[in-house]
Amino acid sequence: MNNNTIYLDNAATTSMSAEVLNAMVSVYNNTNGNSSSLHSKGREASNLVDSSRDIIAESINAKSNEIYFTASGSEANSWALIGIARANRLKGNHIITSKIEHPSVLEACKYLEQDGFKVTYLDVDKNGFIHFDEFLRVLTNNTILVSIMSANNELGTIQNIKAISHTAHEKGAIFHTDAVQLFGNMNIDVVDLGIDAMSMSAHKIYGPKGMGCLYLSNSVKIDPIVFGGNQERSKRGGTTNTAGVVGMAKAVEIAMRDMRSNNHKIRGLADYFVAQLTTAVEHVNINANIHQKLPNIISVSFVGIDGESLMTKLDLEGVCVSTGSACSSNSLALSHVMKAINLSNEDAKGTIRFSIGKNNSYEEIDRAIAIIKKSVDELRSYSSVFGAKTRKRKGDK
Repeated sequence: MNNNTIYLDNAATTSMSAEVLNAMVSVYNNTNGNSSSLHSKGREASNLVDSSRDIIAESINAKSNEIYFTASGSEANSWALIGIARANRLKGNHIITSKIEHPSVLEACKYLEQDGFKVTYLDVDKNGFIHFDEFLRVLTNNTILVSIMSANNELGTIQNIKAISHTAHEKGAIFHTDAVQLFGNMNIDVVDLGIDAMSMSAHKIYGPKGMGCLYLSNSVKIDPIVFGGNQERSKRGGTTNTAGVVGMAKAVEIAMRDMRSNNHKIRGLADYFVAQLTTAVEHVNINANIHQKLPNIISVSFVGIDGESLMTKLDLEGVCVSTGSACSSNSLALSHVMKAINLSNEDAKGTIRFSIGKNNSYEEIDRAIAIIKKSVDELRSYSSVFGAKTRKRKGDK
């Protein structure tokens, strides 16, 4: 990345920390065995995987044998939804989720609907919180699974997971949460919160891309969706990515160690960004309740601006942002999250997600604000001139 580039898309992915990279390089250089092999090199790799599993389990107050490694948070979500639904379909066929879930959850639900399951997609309010009265109304004894994300990847909204899980359990339903954005940024105790299954990812916390895991309570039944091997206690086939596992565990260690200082820095940067932006640029709206969200994610609607055009201009000026989830940003369709919180089409089209990380600085924020103001002013000036010419041509007819 160019040294002058201002990276404000940390919710999409973070840069890998030097400590994580060093840990992974050490594995690549010194541990070339397959962790499933019984010889000494295999046992050496297996020991690294086991100790990494211990680290991740301890960070969320889980048991080590409740951690299953996957290739991503998306795989963990797909596996949780499809695997749990299939394994428990004799108990019922109803699933509850929300309209602002990650695409990996929503697409898994659509797939399950084709397999005979019934899915209820809960509405959310303007800040992205589910309507609890609707949740209570649709939850029945036939509900086998409730999947609500901990913190939304476009708004940062943090749901009341403990209340949701407790309510789900009253009807005997299993509770799963996509914690990809929350994991490593806030303390999570799966026992205290009543979480039965939880998806996590490494690359959101300065770890390796292509590495995730699923926490699954020992009390929950799940069917595999990746076949062909006895890895992960015969629940997920495929050669274990030993270096990736070690890298994720190191990232978790660092996140837990530095959580307080990182959050303090990021909140300060985020508050400063919002204050400077709303002062420098007119007609902007900050989406979501700033007191009930992750501080690093800032969703901003620029009135009268096309978000794709603004994102492109910012990129040309060296500022990296996104218009929504990285998993759907290549699509020109409006964000399903912005639709769900009932933004107008114009505001939804003009929405940019800024996400701040621990490596950002106040100097970068100042430069970014100046570039954002310049880009917005240029787009609005162009729009005004183009609109005036259009009106004139219409008047000439």
